[in-house]
Amino acid sequence: MIETLASGQLLFAALVTGSVYALVALGLNLVYGTMRMLNVAHGDVVMLGAYAAYWSFTIAGVSPLVAAPVVALAGAALGYGLYRVLFRRLLERRRGSPARMEGNSLLLFFGLSIVLQNIAALVFTPNSRGYDVLGDVVRIGNVAMTGNRIAALVVAGTTCIAIAAFLTRSVAGLAMRAVIERRDAAWIVGVDVERVQWTRFALGFATAALAGVLMSMLEQFSPFSGFPFTIAGFIVIILGGLGNLVAGLLAALLLGMIETYGVALTSANLRSVLLYGTFVAALVLFPNGLLSRRGARH
Repeated sequence: MIETLASGQLLFAALVTGSVYALVALGLNLVYGTMRMLNVAHGDVVMLGAYAAYWSFTIAGVSPLVAAPVVALAGAALGYGLYRVLFRRLLERRRGSPARMEGNSLLLFFGLSIVLQNIAALVFTPNSRGYDVLGDVVRIGNVAMTGNRIAALVVAGTTCIAIAAFLTRSVAGLAMRAVIERRDAAWIVGVDVERVQWTRFALGFATAALAGVLMSMLEQFSPFSGFPFTIAGFIVIILGGLGNLVAGLLAALLLGMIETYGVALTSANLRSVLLYGTFVAALVLFPNGLLSRRGARH
């Protein structure tokens, strides 16, 4: 057991899994943090990104790394379209009853999730898909790393760090953070809340689609593979604290380690049990965030 826990191979696998979870949670945090909308369809956008990369590779022979920016832009366009058509009107009525707005958004996103899953199953069939790309093995010491996992780690990590830097150092990023922490106050001092909302929506969907591209290189997927990623995203938000992106990155790595080492010490069949068990434990033990900033108000 000690040799297993000290394995560099497992540590690398945990870092890859955690980086993808961090990217998923980042997009979920952007939408929920700004608008308090429970996007339970977030994982289904991940699933759509995976299919986009799969068909680009199998039909056109385009590498998923080349297709990734296009898929991310398509995800952003989907997010913007859904915001304008479905969610903008819901947000305009939030002043009457914010709690009711959250409940309505949950129902609306749940319906969207069912629609996306069934359309994908109808168009792509319910069968699992997968493809082999960048499978060459690179060895560093006793650690064997495939090219697709290295690429996933680099792309996910770089994207998360870049977006976190943008949100903490740019004027537009500071406006987004202001809407998260003090929405009404941000509106009073002149922040364009409407623009922040649709930008967050588009960026959140773009990161989810990008996460789907990376996920498609690592494992098989089906039209119903998205929900576990939604749960993983919510776990990261709970552990890291709403709006705390740096703590969210650490929480994602922690979740990746729990899943990777848990599966190694038990069985791959218990992966879902570990994920949902962590979700329940996080809700019960750390409702305000294990790594959230003290005194932060959301």
